[in-house]
Amino acid sequence: MSIFTYKQRNNINLVIIIALGCLIAYSLHGIFGAILSTLVLYTIVRPGYMYLVDYKNLNRRLAAVLVLFISIVLIILPFYGLSLMVLTKIAELQNDHIYFTNLLYKLKHLIPVEGEAQSLLEEGSRKMGVWATELFPSLISGAFNIVLGLILMYFLLYFMLVEQDTFEGALVKYAPFREQNAQRFAEQMRNTTYANVVGQGFICLVQGALISLSFFILNYNDPIFWGVITTFICFVPVLGPPIIFVPAAILQIVNGHEFAGWAMLTFGFVVIINIDNVLRFMIAKRVGNIHPIITVIGVVIGIPLFGILGLVFGPLLLSYFILLIRIYETSAMASERLERIKTISEHTEL
Repeated sequence: MSIFTYKQRNNINLVIIIALGCLIAYSLHGIFGAILSTLVLYTIVRPGYMYLVDYKNLNRRLAAVLVLFISIVLIILPFYGLSLMVLTKIAELQNDHIYFTNLLYKLKHLIPVEGEAQSLLEEGSRKMGVWATELFPSLISGAFNIVLGLILMYFLLYFMLVEQDTFEGALVKYAPFREQNAQRFAEQMRNTTYANVVGQGFICLVQGALISLSFFILNYNDPIFWGVITTFICFVPVLGPPIIFVPAAILQIVNGHEFAGWAMLTFGFVVIINIDNVLRFMIAKRVGNIHPIITVIGVVIGIPLFGILGLVFGPLLLSYFILLIRIYETSAMASERLERIKTISEHTEL
């Protein structure tokens, strides 16, 4: 006969489950980025997969393979291609000491700096180059981790799509909410993901494209490179396009190209900055909006964990955390109301 009661055995099992869960979570911390990427990508490609299966009557496995292939062509290859281009350009600029010497010389004539201020400016320029190089993923030094993460991500995503009903049913069954709250959480999580990834990504692409186009028309150097840099920087609301086009315009004015400089400043502050508000308003009407404070704090959290992907994943994690708090508050208030009604009913019966 067991020395433990039924409740004690359950408590012991719960402790073992929690301990093993913590051990597994700790073991998986190195691939947490790949797991989070899988959930984000699943949320994004799910409507397309459902369209192929429900409306085009494609086999589930074939539809999953087709969706994965399209995502690789549209998301993975362009991202790493642009990252490689940026890394190459940054390496060229770091090795071109004459370029930075001339740049500092021109800046000193425009804004006189001497002594310690000049040293700070030079040190700041050097550290910005190092920071930018470390921010973008290296396709050479980190090739193994990148390939392993992508293989794991698409392996998980394939089975999540093929066994979609089982996967989503398990999420609803084991979610720590009532079914209606679980459905609400899933819907808000989808909207949050779209607002962070698709919505913010679209805004950044538009602003980066406008920078490239205006640089090309006004005959600035490397318009594509600076457009890509702007696209990444636009994920941080505090920085945004001005950190690119304002220095570029000032340098044009210093070099004697006053029309190109003033035209860039005018177009930048009138069109490029304001188009962010227009697009954000349109996106907010469809899928919701993310407060800039959440984005900034999320970026600070995300970059040390995920590198450049933290620009997206950081705000996303913070948004999910806040969403869970709201669901918890709703559930707690509902439980309190039920307890109150139950207490009133008991007193009424007495």
